[in-house]
Amino acid sequence: MKKPIAITLGDPAGIGPEIIAKAFRDAPQVTQGCFVVGDVAIMRRAVQLTSAGQIPLPVAQLDSPLQALDLPPRCLPVLQVGTPGEMPPLGQLSASAGKLAAECVVWAAQAALRGEVAALVTAPLNKAALALAGEPHAQYPGHTEMLQALAAAHQKLPLAAMPVRMMLANDELRVVLVSIHVSLRAAIEAVTFDRVLESLRITHQSLQAVLGRAPRIGVAGLNPHAGEGGLFGREEVDIIAPAVQQAVLEGLQVSGPFAPDTIFMRARSKAGQSGEFDVVLAMYHDQGLIPVKYLGVDKGVNVTLGLPLVRTSPDHGTAFDIAGTGQADASSLIEAIRMARQLGGSLHF
Repeated sequence: MKKPIAITLGDPAGIGPEIIAKAFRDAPQVTQGCFVVGDVAIMRRAVQLTSAGQIPLPVAQLDSPLQALDLPPRCLPVLQVGTPGEMPPLGQLSASAGKLAAECVVWAAQAALRGEVAALVTAPLNKAALALAGEPHAQYPGHTEMLQALAAAHQKLPLAAMPVRMMLANDELRVVLVSIHVSLRAAIEAVTFDRVLESLRITHQSLQAVLGRAPRIGVAGLNPHAGEGGLFGREEVDIIAPAVQQAVLEGLQVSGPFAPDTIFMRARSKAGQSGEFDVVLAMYHDQGLIPVKYLGVDKGVNVTLGLPLVRTSPDHGTAFDIAGTGQADASSLIEAIRMARQLGGSLHF
């Protein structure tokens, strides 16, 4: 690796620091060359919480990201963000925790945009804590929207000129979402010709770089049975199918819309056999995330498509209820780091 991978702290009151400590302890080959953007004292607390009778990992404070490349395995490098303060109590919502978590994302994103790190892996944020943190952080529902705004500002573009999409992936299924963190009513309204076509273009461009070929994209309908020819809603007839047809005219390998209760089964890879589609375009957040998470939260990875940087994340939240108990599973974070390594610079466009 010529550049390190940055891992953000996540909400310090949640399980983010603990799963980071476990990842460096249990997967040293995966975390080699990575560093934590966060707080040294908080990471030392996490190491103690997760040591379970073992010798705690040494925590090394960095002066620059490149120093992470020279450190030995089973050493946890941390780049301190801001002035160390009072550690937020575990499992409790607080503005200070939300502010620190957001500041870590901002620092890491700007480093990635400047080309100082190879990729960005984000531990979970708590959206309520982010809202308590005040402006400018409170305006963002989550990581995706924050990174979109930071990337647009860096490139001096209006936000609309930096369209992004969320992809959830594991070893069996990939799903891209037309809309992300909005109400169900707003998500239905977001199913427009332009937005569906834009989603197909972003999905095609991003996965073509990863797969080395045009991805096979299956499109889910919005309504039961994909509208049954207009009997259960006309979005498929009037919006989704025309967007699919336009994508096909542009040379994309797209088909649908298909019934949303069966398309994910058709796309699933299992027993060494590829599914019918490389990726499914889902019309809204829960339609796409439920099947991926049902297959195992520990395997799921969140990838943001459309950014001029590589960003991955574990497919779970801050889990305040188990923070500090040492029970948190680092598997999804380890997979997110592994995927960030694999993607490298392939999503830069």
